[in-house]
Amino acid sequence: MEQNHPDAQRAYVRVIEYIKQEIRAGNLRIGSRLPPERALAERLNVGRNSVREALRILEIMGTTVSTQGAGHFIAANFESTLVETMSIMFLLKELSFQQVSQLRYAIERHALALAVANASEADREELAGIISLLDLAGGSEARNVALDKQLHYTIARASGNVLFVEVLNALSDVMDRFIADLRLDIMTDADRREKLLAAHRTMVEAVLTGNLAEGFAAIDEHFNLVDQRLSVRAAQLEAL
Repeated sequence: MEQNHPDAQRAYVRVIEYIKQEIRAGNLRIGSRLPPERALAERLNVGRNSVREALRILEIMGTTVSTQGAGHFIAANFESTLVETMSIMFLLKELSFQQVSQLRYAIERHALALAVANASEADREELAGIISLLDLAGGSEARNVALDKQLHYTIARASGNVLFVEVLNALSDVMDRFIADLRLDIMTDADRREKLLAAHRTMVEAVLTGNLAEGFAAIDEHFNLVDQRLSVRAAQLEAL
């Protein structure tokens, strides 16, 4: 039986390595269906428990997804893994809000530069549409918060670097999880909201016109606002 084999506890690693090799060789791509558990077990000379363990680990990592009755498929759901990893880092006090903001700032600055160079016409139209909606008076704060998040996502996507999109979405989700109303906190103050809107507007104009210097200045202003509120929240938490 498999549990008596000297390498039984590590057999699942062979399954993971095999799937990685198949991806590297181009035999498996996003959406590809993996062989059935029995076939993998026989092919790699391991027990089905090891196959199940490997598939469970890969699904947690976001590499695969399972569908009831259909089997296991190659996926690329890595954002959730990043969110959970960084959430645990927060809980273990190995990560602070300021560190998340610093990473976001570095990525968003580079993303804006690439978006100026790489944005498609559809990207530019979407960004212009978001700003026009943010400029409308009377919009709910919940709607404005959603538009704020969409604007940053669109600039990251327009950069052409998929890593920026994945990492920024994860950072944003972690921040929302631990400070659920940070955006709302900024937008419900009239002065902060106007400064944030002006920064967003200039960031979009940088993509539309290519004025990167103004875009960088707008990102600096944006993160100054965010970091001010983070400092306030951090002080409040320390006082508890």
